[in-house]
Amino acid sequence: MTTSPPTSSTSVFALPPHLSAKASPALVARDEEHLAAVAQCIDDATRDVSARLDAARRSPGGSGTLALERDQEIHRLSSRLHTLRRYGVDLCLGRMVGTDGSDPVYVGRLGLTDHAGRRLLVDWRSPTAAPFFGATTAQPLGLSSRRRYRWTRGRVSDYWDEVFTTGAPAPGSGAGADGASGALSLVSPASLDDQSAFIASLGSERSARMRDVLGTIQADQDAIIRAGSDGTLVVDGGPGTGKTVVALHRAAYLLYSDPHLGSHHGGVLVVGPHQPYLDYVADVLPSLGEEGVRTCTLRDLVPEGAQATVEADPVVAALKSSARMVGAIEPAVRLYERPPRTGTTVETPWVDLWLGPEDWADAFASPDPGTPHNEARDVIWEAMVTILLDKLGGDGVPDEDRDDQVPRGLVRRSLETHHDLAQALNAAWPLIEPTDLVGDLWDVPAYLRMCAPWLAPDEVRALQRAEPQAWTVSDLPLLDAARQRLGDPEASRRRRRRQAAAAAERAEMDRVVDHLVAADDSELQVMSMLRGQDLQDALVDDPGPTEAVKDPLAGPFAHVVVDEAQELTDAEWQMLLLRCPSRSLTVVGDRAQARHGFAESWRERLGRVGLARVDVASLTINYRTPQEVMAAAEPVIREVLPDANVPTSVRSAHAPVLRGAPEDLGAVLDRWLAGHPGVACVVGDPTFEATDRVRSLAPELVKGLEFDLVVLVRPAAFGEGVEGAVDRYVAMTRATQQLVVLEPGALSLT
Repeated sequence: MTTSPPTSSTSVFALPPHLSAKASPALVARDEEHLAAVAQCIDDATRDVSARLDAARRSPGGSGTLALERDQEIHRLSSRLHTLRRYGVDLCLGRMVGTDGSDPVYVGRLGLTDHAGRRLLVDWRSPTAAPFFGATTAQPLGLSSRRRYRWTRGRVSDYWDEVFTTGAPAPGSGAGADGASGALSLVSPASLDDQSAFIASLGSERSARMRDVLGTIQADQDAIIRAGSDGTLVVDGGPGTGKTVVALHRAAYLLYSDPHLGSHHGGVLVVGPHQPYLDYVADVLPSLGEEGVRTCTLRDLVPEGAQATVEADPVVAALKSSARMVGAIEPAVRLYERPPRTGTTVETPWVDLWLGPEDWADAFASPDPGTPHNEARDVIWEAMVTILLDKLGGDGVPDEDRDDQVPRGLVRRSLETHHDLAQALNAAWPLIEPTDLVGDLWDVPAYLRMCAPWLAPDEVRALQRAEPQAWTVSDLPLLDAARQRLGDPEASRRRRRRQAAAAAERAEMDRVVDHLVAADDSELQVMSMLRGQDLQDALVDDPGPTEAVKDPLAGPFAHVVVDEAQELTDAEWQMLLLRCPSRSLTVVGDRAQARHGFAESWRERLGRVGLARVDVASLTINYRTPQEVMAAAEPVIREVLPDANVPTSVRSAHAPVLRGAPEDLGAVLDRWLAGHPGVACVVGDPTFEATDRVRSLAPELVKGLEFDLVVLVRPAAFGEGVEGAVDRYVAMTRATQQLVVLEPGALSLT
């Protein structure tokens, strides 16, 4: 939300009456002065960045490196200008005071320096700012105190202080006003003061987008955010521990601190569980100054994902979920890459050339390792033409009609447009559509047996289907592997069409040149010079290289963030590893929230899919879900997973879990909406029509989301076993204020 700094006559502090003691000049005067300087600097910076952006846009585009640098500068300036305009003075998160008696250091969403060179804000991702987030009473990191602001519409509506020096008073703690007092460590839940601005912010109303929590990042979360990018880091934690917050802030931190992760090196990809999740977190990275991070779901990685259905047969789904099945794509393609064992005669208007089996083999060996199948076809075609030309020797072949040599280039053009040669190559190395390749596996049992010989006969039969291209979610990893291995068949077709058009133009030029030479009766026979290869090439437009249509999600990416990773199958992991050759990942999940079970450790699980270097960081404090809700949710998951990592909640909502009948739904929502400004979600009633403040979602679509009120309708119908229990547990723990459970047979709430 765009905010404006207060005017010179307006205090930046707008504390409510019950916090009036906190507004004492003795407590806030220094902040008032500093934040006024921040506001002025933001005005100056906004004008300066805007002018530089206008100048960059007016500058000549250039080409090559110059064009790239210009575009990058425009993107950088646009991003900074957007952040300046979005926040204003509330760029400032708070301040910290060191034990050395130096001036306070103010921490912001980005760094800010005035024209005199005075550092007004340090970027939250900088090493200087690290103590602001990481200090605790046990490890103060050189701080004597820390102050965090709570902003509302561009003004400070509350703040809270934490003191790390034993015996020192809390600067501006407002002990007499709101009960806050003494040192405050955010490591132990028992030490949290439920009257502080921090606790108040945990219980504040939600909206359709994830709220801004940068100012309240805790020490345990910050340690994970600032961890290095080498290898795979698992962020493990139960509901409400801030796993998603940590992952997204970590992405922004790594882009700032690690030069090997920027757009020049692949950038960052964030993969979420479903579209409602992506919508919910859409504002987080832009609010941290990162506009260029790609976000998607697994479905988005392949075109067929949008229409794919869930595999109805669990046996078939299990077969397709293995990495071994994805491995069947390679032999499936190899069957189309075998050179002919017999030769063929290639006829031209001037000479017949023999293409033997050894020539075919040499041509098929010409593509570099790793070249996609469809792109390799053009390399093979060029190799075949070269092999045939090499059989000519010299500069060409005799031309009886011209009484001289036929230029080598003319023979090349004849070969490049040779229909029979093209047909022979099409048969030996055809262009293949990924959908055809995978569809044939489910349509031709003999083909599937050759590509996946480990399958039992009954498994081969189970994988066959009447509509081979009626795609399911379980097919997506195979389609993705096929697309990566094959490449774009249309790219080759486009190149062939461009080359054919150029060849036709050259043929017409040859005809015109022959006519001009025949009509030339000059003594020097000047027109004969037109037959020179260089001149002919100059007279025909070069089609140039065909630009490939780049898939922005194809990778490779320098770092990948995967949320709700406990749900991914081995086959789905292959989709991500194809896009992350560096194996630098942030993996976010909770084994207790795996709908299909998760018996292994994270290291065992990820090691099995190909990730060798894995570190695990655990979050155990539930900042979101009230104690009353967790007390009701914990037995649900422990019934099927006794060792589930159930986090400890730090606050009470002072609202019991309500239980009633499904008929109470309308009354429950009406009563709650009338008395609360936040958002609600109805889970499990597909007949309920969503409104602007009430979502209606299936249980499997609420992961990663949070709502002030959650109403579960017929939760017993969510399913049995682990899957049903996980769906109920996840849905219950989305609530930040109130949970209502409506079951048939229960007493009505009305």
